[in-house]
Amino acid sequence: MERRKVDILCVQETRWKGSKARSIGAGFKLFYYGVDSKRNGVGVVLKEEFVRNVLEVKRVSDRVMSLKLEIEGVMLNVVSGYAPQVGCELEEKERFWSELDEVMESIPTGERVVIGADFNGHVGEGNTGDEEVMGKFGVKERNLEGQMVVDFAKRMDMGVVNTYFQKREENRVTYKSGGRRTQVVLPDDWETTAEVIRETGRKMLGVSSGRRKEDKETWWWNEEVQNSIQRKRLAKKKWDMDRTEENRQEYKELQHTVKREGV
Repeated sequence: MERRKVDILCVQETRWKGSKARSIGAGFKLFYYGVDSKRNGVGVVLKEEFVRNVLEVKRVSDRVMSLKLEIEGVMLNVVSGYAPQVGCELEEKERFWSELDEVMESIPTGERVVIGADFNGHVGEGNTGDEEVMGKFGVKERNLEGQMVVDFAKRMDMGVVNTYFQKREENRVTYKSGGRRTQVVLPDDWETTAEVIRETGRKMLGVSSGRRKEDKETWWWNEEVQNSIQRKRLAKKKWDMDRTEENRQEYKELQHTVKREGV
């Protein structure tokens, strides 16, 4: 973090049991959560100067946690996630995605969100049909876990940032074993990554005036808006229980409906 001038870093598979925050030296502090010293565990490392900006820490499970910070008047939510590996049971994978969805749903509209996660999957090369959430520079063919990442990005109107820049494969792969490869979350060139994030943000979100908007109130919600919100919540529960494409599409359409109504 010192060498690459990184102020905030998400870490996974920490394998530290407990729900704590501790200084780890060199002016950095680790917020972490784990229930077993032999498996899983997630954390977020902050430069000490940002520790005072932490407003909230949510430790959901040993696979998902988040920090909310206020930096120069901007609310920033940093989510650290560690998805089950390919060989894990489907129930465990669905539980992880459900927990991640719950964290995202709890973040107020208008706040910034960055997810630093080991999703244990790859979204594949090319982006035909998925241009709105990813670039062309993934690794190999998409697997089931990679499809879950793409589906999540579409549900949340987010982008798979590390697919927008072109790098040599040895710089895109951080783990190799038995012919299997896992794509790296961040490249070794932070300036490249920062520029990709800025450009992706401009394309997906536009450019704001920099003036802060007043927080949204709920007193004006009429019955139609309330019904839309309720339908969206029911669709979310339905999709969590049965992850079919039909249920996913229904939930996605209701998300857009609620956004159009200004909630």
